[in-house]
Amino acid sequence: MAKYPDFLKEGDEVRIVSPAGAIEPVFVDGAIITLTSWGFKATEGMFTRHALGRYAGNEQERYTDLQQALDDPRVKAILCSRGGYGLAQIIDRIDFSRFLKNPKWVIGFSDITILHQAILSTGFISIHGVMAKQLTELPAHSEALLLLENILKGKTPSYKIIPDAKNRQGTAKGKLIGGNLSVFMGMRGTKFDLSFKNSILFIEDVGEKPYQVDRMLQNLRISGALSQLSGLLVGQFTEYDEDPDMKKSLHQIIADAVKDYDYPVCYNFSAGHIDQNFPLLMGATAELSVEQNGAGLTFQTTFWKKAEKLLNL
Repeated sequence: MAKYPDFLKEGDEVRIVSPAGAIEPVFVDGAIITLTSWGFKATEGMFTRHALGRYAGNEQERYTDLQQALDDPRVKAILCSRGGYGLAQIIDRIDFSRFLKNPKWVIGFSDITILHQAILSTGFISIHGVMAKQLTELPAHSEALLLLENILKGKTPSYKIIPDAKNRQGTAKGKLIGGNLSVFMGMRGTKFDLSFKNSILFIEDVGEKPYQVDRMLQNLRISGALSQLSGLLVGQFTEYDEDPDMKKSLHQIIADAVKDYDYPVCYNFSAGHIDQNFPLLMGATAELSVEQNGAGLTFQTTFWKKAEKLLNL
C-alpha cells in the first residue's frame, strides 16, 4: 500500500522545477506568489527558467534540478512548472534513494504522469494537479487551487461527480493509477509501466484524435490491462474533433473498449487539460461509487489507516 509523504507546515519549502517543457518566466513568478500566500517558502531550481527549443534546458540541466529537489531534505514538495515533453529522456537516470529517506509531495500533470509512475514504483503517493500557469492565472478562490492547498496541508478531498448517461454503476476500491493516456502508454513495457490489477484507472488527454485514443485503448484491452481493473475514471479529453469516419463518439470508443467488463465507469471527472483540474492522489487507495444520481470518489488517508489498525478493522 502506497504511503503519504508528510503534509506541509507553514514555512515549509516548495521547490519549482522544470523537468520537461520550457515555462514562461511570468508563470514561475506567479506560482511563487501563490505558494507564498499559502504560507510556504517557494524556491526554484537553478535551471527552472531555462529554455532550449521546446525543452526547459538540456537533459543534464533538467535532470540536475529534479534530482537535487528530490534529494534535498529541506524540500517538502516539488511543483513541476509545466508538462510538455521531456521527462522520458531523463526519468531512468533519476535516483530515488534519498527521496525514500525524505519523501515529499510531487505535483503536476500531463508529461508529469511519467514522474507519478516512477514515484508510485517507490511506494509513495503524488498529486496529479495544477502547475505554474494555473497557479498564476486562476483566481485565489478557484476550487482547483483551494483543493491543492488543502491536500498539501493535510485535508484530502472527497469528490461528488455529476451524473452522466454513459456512466456504468457500481462500487470499486483500489489504487488510483494513470493520468495522461498517451504519456503513460509511452511507458508501456518499461520498468515504470503501471500495475493494473485491482486498480482504478484514471485517463485524460489533449489533442489526440479519436482513432489514436482507440488505438491506445485497444492495446490496453488486448494486453489484458483493462480486464484487471476494478474501476475506470474518465477525465477530460480536450482539443480534438470528433471523427465521423469512426462512426462513434470518443466517449463511445471508451465505452466499447470496456464493454465486456462489469466494473463501474465514471465519465466527465473534472481533471485534465482544463482550468478546473481537480487534484488526484495518484497511488492512493481510492473508492469510486457510481450511482444513478451521480458518483463519488474518496481516498483512504493515513488517519484512517491508523484508526483501522487501532480498532482491528
